[in-house]
Amino acid sequence: MNKRLLVMTHIVVLGIGFVLGIYALPILIAPDSPSGADLERVMSGAAYSGEFKRELRGSDFLHWGEGRVTVGSDAVALMGRLAPGPDYRLYLAPEFVEDEAGFQRVKASSVDIGAVRTFENFIVPIPPSVDAAEYNTVVVWCEAFSEFISAAQYR
Repeated sequence: MNKRLLVMTHIVVLGIGFVLGIYALPILIAPDSPSGADLERVMSGAAYSGEFKRELRGSDFLHWGEGRVTVGSDAVALMGRLAPGPDYRLYLAPEFVEDEAGFQRVKASSVDIGAVRTFENFIVPIPPSVDAAEYNTVVVWCEAFSEFISAAQYR
């Protein structure tokens, strides 16, 4: 009986450590956030802006974004924060969504423009082949767990 309890407690501790590692690793390896000057330069030249808000239907205490997001012809920038997590991707979507089901519905008609690697402020370049004016919403999505993080309608 004691051996079984010992094995069970080790399995539980190992599981907790694994989950904490998945959460902490992106924070530990995240690059530095863009400088204030770089962020200001990108944001001042943007054609559109919107807001990430914590109150979206698909956001919760582990999956959220807040702050001002701008979309220009060559980059998307956020002056704000995201809940840390692994494998975040930034999408431009053709309509506003505020939860996983909504994004799954429009994902095929959305475009993945790149990885989000910082959790306080970011700049993600828009590929030259993408016209941001063809979309109206920025979505942060966790590919690893198919989790909605946040969205902002910019036009």
